[in-house]
Amino acid sequence: MPRAFTRAVSPRLADCQLTHQQRVPIDVAKAAQQHAAYEQALKEANFEILRLPELANDPDAVFVEDTALILGEHAIITRPGAPSRADEVDSTAQGLAGHFQVHRIKSGFVDGGDVLRIGRKLYVGLSTRTDEEGITALRETAAPLGYEVVEARLRDCLHLKTGATFAGCDASGTPVLLYSERSIDPAQFEGVEPFATDDTEPAAANCVLANDRLILPAGNPRTAERLRARGFNAVEVDVSELQKAEAGVTCMSLIDDRP
Repeated sequence: MPRAFTRAVSPRLADCQLTHQQRVPIDVAKAAQQHAAYEQALKEANFEILRLPELANDPDAVFVEDTALILGEHAIITRPGAPSRADEVDSTAQGLAGHFQVHRIKSGFVDGGDVLRIGRKLYVGLSTRTDEEGITALRETAAPLGYEVVEARLRDCLHLKTGATFAGCDASGTPVLLYSERSIDPAQFEGVEPFATDDTEPAAANCVLANDRLILPAGNPRTAERLRARGFNAVEVDVSELQKAEAGVTCMSLIDDRP
């Protein structure tokens, strides 16, 4: 059974790191309910949910995607660019150690939200959270595992996967890159057909492929309908409170999609 590793919402979520949004009040209890609904959507896609240890004093701890990459039987522990997140990586490493061969990035900075895997290629966005040294370190770590690292350029977005994610194959078997034209030039990616979100719905570019389902943030009906027209089983989950912390649906889980 495929698995998704998650972590509870911290009571200090309202103190999260912000780069592109103004700080607004966050209802932590509501955010926790939305996070539970997200986990339920993964369960309904036949994923087993495994909770990493709770980190109540780390505001961004729920966003586990930034702390590791899961590549088959391997897990690469990253080095998030926000200094306040340094403690999270050790907890993630400990939580994954019994399930994967664990490797660590030892220099530079890499946020997992900047890493988009398509086949054996890891596209890595150069962002405010991921730097050139980190990309080089990831390349050196991933190459022996059989993965090629390719640097990607962003426009105005927090992470690469804020603006582009792999949606899987449509009804005709064509692999599709879901992206926002505001954030990403799709010409950087090989072997996929670019599919733009509705221009009023850039947040829809961040999606989670979960078996036969494509989990999208609620509030993007035009994009969801267009995806359904191409044969995708698009499932919408309300993460509006978490989006106040610059979250997308990918950032709240580490996906191990092996059967």
